[in-house]
Amino acid sequence: MSAIVLLLPLLCLVFGIGGTVLWIWMIVDCATQEKSEGNEKLIWILIIVLTHWIGALIYLLVRRPKRMQELGR
Repeated sequence: MSAIVLLLPLLCLVFGIGGTVLWIWMIVDCATQEKSEGNEKLIWILIIVLTHWIGALIYLLVRRPKRMQELGR
């Protein structure tokens, strides 16, 4: 029982830090790599900022591969 009590806060800390790192990385990636045409960049930044790691994960899995393909990377 005591191992579970110690492990749960550690897992929360690891996922919290990991989610925050992903969030910051996707904000920076979107702000520096997205084209400035129209409102697409602003919309993605708002999605990432307002939904934290869930928005960052959506951007990572949906938009980033599409952008990489468009740029030929």
